[in-house]
Amino acid sequence: MLRILVVDDDIELCELVAEYLEPDGYQVEAVHDGETGLQRALSGEYALAVLDYMLPGLNGFELLKQIRSHSRLPVVMLTARGDAVSRIVGLQIGADDYLPKPFDPLELQARINAVLRRTQPNPDDKSSLVVGDIEMDHRTRSVRRNGDVIELTLVEYALLEKLMKAAGRIVSREELTKDVLHRTLSPFDRSMDTHVANLRRKLGHQVDGVERIKTIRSVGYIYAQSSSPESDRRNA
Repeated sequence: MLRILVVDDDIELCELVAEYLEPDGYQVEAVHDGETGLQRALSGEYALAVLDYMLPGLNGFELLKQIRSHSRLPVVMLTARGDAVSRIVGLQIGADDYLPKPFDPLELQARINAVLRRTQPNPDDKSSLVVGDIEMDHRTRSVRRNGDVIELTLVEYALLEKLMKAAGRIVSREELTKDVLHRTLSPFDRSMDTHVANLRRKLGHQVDGVERIKTIRSVGYIYAQSSSPESDRRNA
């Protein structure tokens, strides 16, 4: 049974989340302040954490920063409805997804399921994927650039894999949102743009003097094909 940590000072909301998640096979534990949430999040006992960004003591953003400096624990952030800045900041810090309050508990359940699916290895994948200076190792879910480890969130890893597998051709924002975030792209959803910006920052904006991930306005993105195609390989 997978354990879910909920960090929110709204006790009734925590009880509601547990009521919806536990019949789906999750074990839910709730804590109501940031400091306790950090201790529990770093305990290694949980498959995913749900964090509210307004918490007493250590706020949700500081809590997420602390988690990301020590752990790749999947995180879904809860933000105030209409607060686009908070959602963008949460994604930039390293949240895997977000959900504005008030929310439908069934949607939170769907977001959690989608994030956790990204943690499961795909048996059809080869053990590694290499394009140019980037190597992805699917056995350890690690990414290296010229041999140096690059720390990515689960969403960033899934996004990079999708783009690298399609290196040299355009992938639409709709396709990325569906396959990486497991939802339909809405008109005002800019979370994919934020995840792409995070990838550029971590991987470097250029490779061999070429823009690594190029934005195709109003369409999507294209990952730069290696200048030496024979060096791109998938190893069994």
